[in-house]
Parts: sequence; C-alpha cells; structure tokens
Amino acid sequence: MSSRLAELRPRRQLDVAIDIAVAMFVVGMMGLMFARPGHEAGPFHIMFLAVAIAYGYRIWPVVPTISATVAITLLGGWLMVAHASEGRLASPELAEIPLMPLVLLVMVWHARRRMAAVEQLKAMAGRQLDAVDREREFFRDASHAIRTPVTIARGHLELVETADLEEEARADLSVAMLQLERMSALSNRLLAVARLDSGGALSKQPTDLGDLIDEIAANWSANSDRIWRIRTFPTGVITADPEWIEMTLDALIENAVNFTPPGGAISLRSVRVDDRCIVEVGDSGPGIEPEDLPHVFDRFWHRKPPYGAMGTGLGLSMARSAAIAHGGALSVRNDPPGGAVFTLELPAT
Repeated sequence: MSSRLAELRPRRQLDVAIDIAVAMFVVGMMGLMFARPGHEAGPFHIMFLAVAIAYGYRIWPVVPTISATVAITLLGGWLMVAHASEGRLASPELAEIPLMPLVLLVMVWHARRRMAAVEQLKAMAGRQLDAVDREREFFRDASHAIRTPVTIARGHLELVETADLEEEARADLSVAMLQLERMSALSNRLLAVARLDSGGALSKQPTDLGDLIDEIAANWSANSDRIWRIRTFPTGVITADPEWIEMTLDALIENAVNFTPPGGAISLRSVRVDDRCIVEVGDSGPGIEPEDLPHVFDRFWHRKPPYGAMGTGLGLSMARSAAIAHGGALSVRNDPPGGAVFTLELPAT
C-alpha cells in the first residue's frame, strides 16, 4: 500500500502543477484581452489552445471541465462583446465566442472516449494475465497430480509383467502400459509448458546448432523405416538452451514421422540467412487441411496421426513456446509437392 501511495504522489504533484499553470495562463490571457482592446481574438484563441494542450496531460472530471469552459467563455465573450459594441473590435470576431469552446468540448469528448477505451483494454489485459496465471498454475499442479499415480501404477504393472500371463492378458497389459506412457509424457510436457510460461525455464549457452541437428537426425534415422534427407549448412554457434532446442526439434520430427508413411521421405534442412538461423522439417505425408493450419500450434489440439500413436496435443505448442522464448518463431505451411513443412527461426547471435 505504501509503495502504491509513493507511486501516486508524483503524479498528484504533476496534476496540481498543471492546474496552477493553466489557471495562471488563463488569467494572463484575460489580462491581455483587457489591456489590448481590439486584439482580443488572439489571446482568446491561445487561451483555449492552452487548455486543450493541458487536457492531453491532465484529464479533468466532466463537471469542472464544463464549468471552467463556460466561465472562460462568458468572461472572454463579455469582453469581446463590450469592445465590439464600442467599435474597438470587428463584429465578425464575435463568431469565435461559441466556436472555440465547442471545439474544446469536442476534443474533451474524444479524449474521454479514448480514456475509456484504454481503461477497457487495461481491464481486458488484466483478465488475460489472470487467465494465463491460472493456466500456468493448472499445468504445474496437473503435472504433479498426474505424475505420482502414474508412477505407482507403472510400478505395479511392471511387477505383473514379470509373471506368467496368458497372451490376452499380456496384450491388455501392453495397452495399459502404453496409456501410462502417454500420461507420463503428458505430465512431462505440462510441466515443461508451465516452466516456459513462467519465463525462467531457459539456460542459454553457446550452442553449435549444426552439430545439434546432426546428432538429433542421427538418433531419429537410426531406427526408422523412413527415407531421411538431411542437408545442414554451417550456422555457427548461437546462444540458446540446447535442451529446449532438442525438445523442439524432437517434437517437429516426431510429428513428421507420425504423418509420413513407411518408406516416405522426411527432410531436415538448416541454413543461416543474415542474422537468423533457419531449420526446416518436412514430411511427405498428406499435409494439413487449410482450415486446420491456424490451429496446429494450439494447446491440446491434434489430429489422429495415420502412422503413429495419438499424441498429447502439447508437443507443437511447446515447440512454438520454446521458439518464442528464444526470440525466434515457428511456422508451418503445406509443401506444393505434398506434405507439411515446419520452419523454426532462431536468432543467429
């Protein structure tokens, strides 16, 4: 509370200073109108202009604003009418009396509309931040809540697996183990997403992106019946978290494998373009439906892969979050010959 008051105090002092300055300027312009009969139009215009400029920094409440405008208009207008009746001021100048306050009030109306819009945006941003915080807490809590029972269940099933089981029971056991592995992967990715969203998950260090890609490609191509087309050009050493870059590329390659038929081709290409390192992962699968393209990176959104197990719906979302956390980007497009191409961009330095 005290820090909040400390923040408000300088603003309050500035508002008071603006009020005093505007009041002194208005009094000065009124005095000039008194002192120079026949030249009232200039000070009259400048007076309203000064109030309009001050309103951009100090938005007064509606009633005091209208009251002050009316008072200034009546006093200034009385002077101009009196001097016009004495022949000191040209009659056409009297048209400025209603015009200037109307212009000011229109400006006040627009300023207040803008202020209301800004307040609405702030409220919306606050609600979105609250939603993000709640989502992050949910991911973290759900991950921990899932991990413990999954670990216990796997332990018991592994004990059962060592027993002499009938073929049908062993098949059921395999299905149960597979589902537990999926839940374990979901738990790990939920926790990873929560770490990324918290902003403190990266441990950046000098990383040779080309070497990392070659290592990942070798791991995936060793036990796969797909055709691998790997072209890595020198990208140099970048500052990144190698663990997260590996997880990102693993997610992209896993997706490519799941949507590429046996004997199909998966391409992995890396190149440096100016200050960006670009990594492309392509497949020869069916591609992505145009209506699905905007949702590919949405959390928990996924399609049933034709050549792999159903995923968690978090891999590609996590990959994009990791790319953004590194100051990069992740996008996807359909390749005209067929299949999808995911493009990862990272800062080169």
